[in-house]
Amino acid sequence: MPDFQYHKSSYSDDKEECVEVATNIPGTIAIRDSKSPTSQPLRLHPTAWDTFRTAVTAARLR
Repeated sequence: MPDFQYHKSSYSDDKEECVEVATNIPGTIAIRDSKSPTSQPLRLHPTAWDTFRTAVTAARLR
């Protein structure tokens, strides 16, 4: 399994309820819940990740 290097979302709160994202493996975006760091991450293609981020940003701007 690749050695993902996770970082917390800038939207995370101080209560350890956050999403962590790893972008250090080419062709893969890994996403995990910080409360379950040993669970299998959700892996997305960078294009799918960009589509998701765009949709979330658009929804927040409404």
